[in-house]
Amino acid sequence: MAFSDLLKQVGGVGRFQLIQVTLVVLPLLLMASHNTLQNFTAAIPTHHCRPPANASLSKDGDLEAWLPRDGRGQPESCLRFISPQREPPFSNGTEVNATRATEPCIDGWIYDNSTFPSTIVTEWDLVCSHRALRQLAQSLYMVGVLLGAMMFGYLADRLGRRKVLILNYLQTAVSGICAAFAPNFAVYCTFRLLTGMSLASIAINTMTLNVEWMPIHTRAYVGTLIGYAYSLGQFVLAGIAYAVPHWRHLQLLASAPFFVAFIYSWFFIESARWYSTSGRLDLTLQALQKVARINGKREEGAKLSMEVLRTSLQKELTISKGQASAMELLRCPALRHLFLCLSALWFATSFAYYGLVMDLQGFGVSIYLIQVIFGAVDLPAKLVCFLVINSLGRRPAQMASLLLAGICILVNGVIPRDQTVVRTSLAVLGKGCLAASFNCIFLYTGELYPTVIRQTGLGMGSTIARVGSIISPLVSLTSEFYPSMPLFIYGAVPVVASAVTALLPETLGQPLPDTVQNLESRRRGKLSQQQQEQQKQMVPLQTQEKNGL
Repeated sequence: MAFSDLLKQVGGVGRFQLIQVTLVVLPLLLMASHNTLQNFTAAIPTHHCRPPANASLSKDGDLEAWLPRDGRGQPESCLRFISPQREPPFSNGTEVNATRATEPCIDGWIYDNSTFPSTIVTEWDLVCSHRALRQLAQSLYMVGVLLGAMMFGYLADRLGRRKVLILNYLQTAVSGICAAFAPNFAVYCTFRLLTGMSLASIAINTMTLNVEWMPIHTRAYVGTLIGYAYSLGQFVLAGIAYAVPHWRHLQLLASAPFFVAFIYSWFFIESARWYSTSGRLDLTLQALQKVARINGKREEGAKLSMEVLRTSLQKELTISKGQASAMELLRCPALRHLFLCLSALWFATSFAYYGLVMDLQGFGVSIYLIQVIFGAVDLPAKLVCFLVINSLGRRPAQMASLLLAGICILVNGVIPRDQTVVRTSLAVLGKGCLAASFNCIFLYTGELYPTVIRQTGLGMGSTIARVGSIISPLVSLTSEFYPSMPLFIYGAVPVVASAVTALLPETLGQPLPDTVQNLESRRRGKLSQQQQEQQKQMVPLQTQEKNGL
């Protein structure tokens, strides 16, 4: 009897799976909000220099006398006249400005608070010479995601998925609320980094814990459900950001609900598959029997015993003393092949994705509308991805989503900038394809890595993705050399990465590998008759597709 047979015996997809999957997925609604929260909490309102404190602004037009005009006739954001200029301006303002001495905004700025009454930009004046600090805050958040993926991914393979998930919910709630009450920018960045660390682990633990409790034929459904939860979270962010425009209140609302997740997560049941690969057959038996009771299969659960588990999971007991470490990702040829190929996919997806979604103000329309549109496009995109994943396989879905995304972004780079509708439509379509790619890569990675290193593998993949999201904002600097250069770079990377997908095996309908040996066997493609017989007796998850698992 293999592990999939044990899972089927205790109910397959029953009441327990439905309840736990739902509760584990719910926090992802707000995880999506945190990833792009700074589109709203760090929005840049229209602003201009504040006149000197001794300036008299009693007469109409006195304020304009201090403000130079740019080439479009709008007030300069970062300059003011040294002395008021009351001569009538020329039509475009350039000739007057050319003969008037200016200086930086040494007395601060005046902000248009009609849309955003308070953001970290207006509170700490992150504009003009300090504008880079705004991007620094988001980059530090992504650094936290990178660190969290590495650290908590490793801990989850050592301590278990459930314990780490409980800790992550608490850390997200505490650090997110502390960020809402941050007295200065440095403290705010510190707590945002800690929030990023915990949210990265929540993302990968959610996928792993759910997949390891589900039969083979339902894994794609679980992956799609997680992807849709993230997409719906973008609608949630648009709604609460519109209703609560003050950045501190918005930060608080996006963080406090994680306390609720922290409380109910104590009732989660740890992955029995992880227990078995850790050599804890006593806890494996307890978990399976508990699930059997919840699923109404008490009698079937009672038939399980330590002797049954020793016979069924003999292979896990032989390898439990030597859990695979993160270094095995580079030492073992089979794991190294997976790691390098998947790293390219993770990097390309995240690099292009955050290049698009973290500049919503650049579209020139309502930021709330763009947030809703970007969330809405995920719904059909992920549905199509799910259909492809379930019918054609993971590899075609991954390849097509990256290739189409790259093409949309590259074409956008050659469309004239005055064609705003066409350019926005292509950007939205490209974002949808990248969202589908994210949906696929989480599932694909979890199915490719063996159980003994699955969480570490997902953590390293997420780490590489964060490297892409950290580098992505820097690419926008290349627009100084050529306006469309960032788009060409954002588009070329996923196109190249799509070709790497051909080097990976297909996992549609395949059992999850539990050991590195299983992975090596799958890589070779065929086994000796003796090895096949041994796997039927000892290795979990070798049940054939025809058994419905």
